[in-house]
Amino acid sequence: MNIRLPRLEGVDLHFTAPPSKSGTHRALIAASLASGGSSVISRPLRSEDTLCTRAGLERMGVRMTDTGENIRVEGAGCILDGGKGEVTLDCRNSGTTLRLLTSIALLHRHPVTLTGSARMQERPVGPLANALRTIGGKVSYKKKAGYPPLTVSGTLLGGPIIIDADISSQFVSSVMMAGPCASEPVEITLRGQEVSRSYLDMTADVMERFGAGVTRADDGRIVIENMGYRAQDYRVEGDYSSASYFFAVAAVCGGRVTVENLTPSSLQGDRRMLAILSEMGCSVSARGDEVTVGRDGPLTGLSLQMEQTPDIIQTVAAVACFAASPTTIEGTANLRFKESDRVAAIEAVCECAGATVDIGEDAIAIHPGSRPGGGVLDPADDHRTAMSAAVVALGRGDVTIAGAECVAKSFPGFWDVLREAGI
Repeated sequence: MNIRLPRLEGVDLHFTAPPSKSGTHRALIAASLASGGSSVISRPLRSEDTLCTRAGLERMGVRMTDTGENIRVEGAGCILDGGKGEVTLDCRNSGTTLRLLTSIALLHRHPVTLTGSARMQERPVGPLANALRTIGGKVSYKKKAGYPPLTVSGTLLGGPIIIDADISSQFVSSVMMAGPCASEPVEITLRGQEVSRSYLDMTADVMERFGAGVTRADDGRIVIENMGYRAQDYRVEGDYSSASYFFAVAAVCGGRVTVENLTPSSLQGDRRMLAILSEMGCSVSARGDEVTVGRDGPLTGLSLQMEQTPDIIQTVAAVACFAASPTTIEGTANLRFKESDRVAAIEAVCECAGATVDIGEDAIAIHPGSRPGGGVLDPADDHRTAMSAAVVALGRGDVTIAGAECVAKSFPGFWDVLREAGI
């Protein structure tokens, strides 16, 4: 599917943020491992990624019922059994699913093989597998060592574990979420520069909501008590990552955009998008669960450190293309290990905007307005590339996004929402 959007100026738009993808993944897992009955997950995100996590949990024996607005999860406790012996989980292109369920697989009575798309098989999982081996896990690789597909078996014993946290916070979140079901408390020590710290805070928050014990020690360790989970009803909050594209439209096109269904006190790190837009020259105001971003003057380029908020780097880059001065974004090295090579994707999107991009080992500099721009953008099946390209397209009017259906990974209704807004 190809999408070509019109150039807009002086917008006045209103959107509703979709449910949080990260929150949905974590709530489904915690509810699946809970004892004491069923949990109701209200307003979950139904996207390709979250449906992969649900399918994986069901393959391992968890029963779920979709009631339309909600999903009822029958807690299986800390022992999973799909009743089919060894099971295979096809995680498709969902790195979150594969990484989070790799540790959960240790709770299944039989070996679990986790696999996925061709791109998924290029995304490293070795640091997580190595860590699990120290606390009772057995991991073997089907093809290339350190990469999916991999088979997990063994018993989650608990105890001290060291995790390389400089590639993905999901390695840490994976062990954290399985931790309450270990034989003894899990003591996680992080090695390397901790990236995407806010996602660990979100993980801990969901776990605690389901009765788990999580402690951040003074020395930086994360201690997970082996006390299991308890069934709990949980409402998924709105997603600041998805809302970032709407806010970016206000910045690029001028005018104002209001997004509702956002929690002001949310732990989501991607709330930082609002602070960045404010620094660039936008106005930001909040009332209740609504946030409004407006712009009536020029945008100013910034120098930003963003390794803690990788999911909005592409959105910020799209806005930077329309600023009056260059923007430098540091902390970009790990973008090469995402659903696509997002460093290359940023360069392609910025070129469509008419900007020039200088790429360093861990930084990207964006120089606005030095190229003709326009053309066709192939997002390489990456949802965030497609949605950041939409921001550029609305700012220019001469950009076509090919393969636009890839937004189904995190925001299936994205194009429909824009259409319903009159775009």
